Amino acid sequence: MKRIKGKDLLRIRDLDFEEIMQIIETALDLKKDLYMGKVMDVLKGKTLAMIFQKPSLRTRMAFETAMTQLGGHAIYLGPDDIKLGKREDIDDIAEVLSRMADVIMARVFEHEVVEILAKNSRVSVINGLSDFEHPTQALGDLLTIYEKRGTFDKVTVAFVGDGNNVSRSLMYACVMVGMNFRMAVPRGYELDEESVEEAKMIAKRTGAEIFFSDDPKEVVKDADVVYTDVWTSMGQESEAEERRRAFEKYRVDMELMGLAKENAIFMHCLPAHYGEEVTKEVSRSKNSVIFDQAENRLHSIKALLVHMTP
Repeated sequence: MKRIKGKDLLRIRDLDFEEIMQIIETALDLKKDLYMGKVMDVLKGKTLAMIFQKPSLRTRMAFETAMTQLGGHAIYLGPDDIKLGKREDIDDIAEVLSRMADVIMARVFEHEVVEILAKNSRVSVINGLSDFEHPTQALGDLLTIYEKRGTFDKVTVAFVGDGNNVSRSLMYACVMVGMNFRMAVPRGYELDEESVEEAKMIAKRTGAEIFFSDDPKEVVKDADVVYTDVWTSMGQESEAEERRRAFEKYRVDMELMGLAKENAIFMHCLPAHYGEEVTKEVSRSKNSVIFDQAENRLHSIKALLVHMTP
């Protein structure tokens, strides 16, 4: 298997189209092998250092399980273990970890932290989530859409909700592989103009379409994929009530899903706040693939580690 050597994955755009497709194809192969009981110990003797400033279910489970299933080892470094930038300088941490581990993953509050880690690391650094992007989530999302649809061609993804790290990475990922991206978001919560303009430039090259509106019905109509995320992310708890009021009409319920194509799939990166951004009924409907999507975090991350670990 070809390695994507010498690269960091801080933003989804750190990968090109060929590398994304390579990761997806590897993920599908690894998933098939796992279901057939085949052992793939291609990372035997390799170590992943996992830095967590934020709590996690899917990200930690996916990375740690991925290394185990590939024959390697993952070391969890929680918020109180190293205290990034407080107990020890971030650049010192990067230097030390990269002398002992073969790859580093960091789930942090500020995107600048992963940038400093990458600048000072001798090995690849993977962004497991920052306030700006969530590239490994986007890879799992692409894998899920490709698995369910069999193609990215002429697929339209409708995101309903906040202009946050998940929607930003999803926007980039969609247009990079040629999918149309639509977003319904209330005024004042949009993605930043610089990111949108950059995505539009990519879309011109790939033939994808980008559309934004404050009307969720307009965005979801005839979509192939309907995607949402929490209205209030970690660190925004003080804004929760204000956000509930602003996003009230952006709840994905069965009526809104009914505007999408009959075979449209519903996606959510989880955790979900049922009754806010989505109803429990939608999450358990025949169109929902949220748990397949969650599982695919494991398979896409396995593929990513295979290609990025030296």
